[in-house]
Amino acid sequence: MTKRILLVEDDATTLKYVADGFTAQKYQVDSATDGQEGLTLAKHNQYDLLILDRMLPKLDGLTLLSALRTSGNKTPVLILSALSHVDERVKGLRAGGDDYMTKPFAFAELLVRAEKLVQRNVVEPAATDIEVGGLKMELLTRKVTLDDNELMLQPKEFQLLKYLMEHPNQVISRTLLFEAVWDYHFDPRTNVIDVHIAKLRRKFEELGHGELIETVRGSGYRLCKGH
Repeated sequence: MTKRILLVEDDATTLKYVADGFTAQKYQVDSATDGQEGLTLAKHNQYDLLILDRMLPKLDGLTLLSALRTSGNKTPVLILSALSHVDERVKGLRAGGDDYMTKPFAFAELLVRAEKLVQRNVVEPAATDIEVGGLKMELLTRKVTLDDNELMLQPKEFQLLKYLMEHPNQVISRTLLFEAVWDYHFDPRTNVIDVHIAKLRRKFEELGHGELIETVRGSGYRLCKGH
């Protein structure tokens, strides 16, 4: 079933960039260029996700969000804003936002974050294993094999690899990996992601598959399906 997104953004360039990106991914995209129009659409239509700018004409983003939550609307909301200070991020999350991305941004990361929020509301049978090429992960037993050779992973290595396997062939930023695996906001001074990626690579290299995790310079990491 086609997923439906409401994009509330007053910058024409950003609106077109995001709308075209999601349309190319087979999403149905409705849009509004001011907060009042956005609130009206959100209240009278069923959406899988709302992507919301903070600074909007007629009605600012946080007021719109608060009005939605007060009315009982639980549509996942991803705030997309130029206000990048941590205090502003906290305000957005406390107002009822489910995620917060700052501008400028890469569409690839926006897409992954959006997919996470959309899937959160989809009730599906829980997967018991993940397979990407010759790499297999059994979630119940936490057993990981590469070409039928078992890999011994530490808990964080397992979580990191699991996230990459859930998004094969997608570039995942260090920020997103950190927040997904360590469950708190990214500190750009830390090298913990790089250390764990290096450990995973060494284990893959021992089995002749050091190319499995690709570094995309300036963007993040990608788990390649074919190896």
